[in-house]
Amino acid sequence: MSASKSDVMITALENGPYLVAGPARVADPDGEQWDTGGRATFALCRCGASQNKPFCDGTHSQIGFAAAERAVSEAD
Repeated sequence: MSASKSDVMITALENGPYLVAGPARVADPDGEQWDTGGRATFALCRCGASQNKPFCDGTHSQIGFAAAERAVSEAD
């Protein structure tokens, strides 16, 4: 069964990880897939400091990670 775009929701949490909800697969640049443990929801690191990359381990809250959560409008 393949997932459609509407089946997966990715949310940038404020100063935190990307929260992925839905049937998603995670692959590295070589196409090797990471095991998501069958979880329907998981978090991907955005701060770069996780010891469990590409997944979030909560380190962002310890290092004061500040992210740009809002999309920037493209200039016309």
